[in-house]
Order: sequence, then C-alpha cells, then structure tokens
Amino acid sequence: MRKAITILVAMLTACGLALPRVGAHEGHEHFSAGEPGDPKKPARTVQVSMREDGKKMLYEPSRIEVRQGEQIRFVISNDGIYNHEFMLATVAENRKHGALMKKYPDMEHEDPNAVTVAPYVAAELLWKFTKKGEFEFACLIDGHYEAGMHGRIIVK
Repeated sequence: MRKAITILVAMLTACGLALPRVGAHEGHEHFSAGEPGDPKKPARTVQVSMREDGKKMLYEPSRIEVRQGEQIRFVISNDGIYNHEFMLATVAENRKHGALMKKYPDMEHEDPNAVTVAPYVAAELLWKFTKKGEFEFACLIDGHYEAGMHGRIIVK
C-alpha cells in the first residue's frame, strides 16, 4: 500500500499539480494566475454561478476582467444537480490536470487555486492576480469541461 501511495504522489507531482506540501512555507508555491489572497486585505467580490442547462454545463459569468494586483473574493454557487469545480490556471495547465482527472476520477483537491462545490452549496476562493494575461477557470470533472464548463479571466 505504501508503495502505491508513493507512486501516486510521484505521478501527481510529475504532472505539475499543486499538492499540499508538508513543511511548505506560504508564498513558496507557484501558481500561473497569481497567488492565494490575504483575508486581512480588502477584496472585490465576484459572484459566480455553476449550473447545467440541458446537455450544457456553464459558469455565469463566463468572462471576468480584473486589474493586475487586484484581490478577488470569488463566491461560487453551485446551482446545479452535480458536483462542480472552479479551478483557476492557464488553459494548458487545466488540460493537463483534466487528463489526469480522467485517469483518477475520484481525485480530491486541496489546492488554494481550486474549490469543489456540492449541489446547492456555495464556497469561496480568495485570489490575488499578480500577473497580467489571460487565465481560465474550469470544471475538470470528467465530461464537464467538454460540456462547456470553462470561462476566462482577463488580467489587465
């Protein structure tokens, strides 16, 4: 069993996932879209709804604009009947992570740039956008991304 866990951790690390690290110091992890927010500092609140519409799965809004250096408190409501995720990264990182989730569909996250939300529940994610560019928020649960569950964040 210990060998299987060691192999799984090695595979996840090789795929570039932000795993919780024993002894990791705050601010020493790398995230493409910025860094976890500081709850002691002010933040603009952005409401995001996740839901299904027939065969489509979507976020509302699907496009969000922020300023570089701005801290956002995402209040993410799951108004659908399935679990959904809000994973903040680049398109390439989300594709890579999505492929891994297809192999390990019961994978759970403890990443500061992601939250999984049960049906009819809300969660928060506090994020500071330190880098300019275009980023993506996405649900990487198998089949959800393909059903349209992804959006863009433009950092100006």
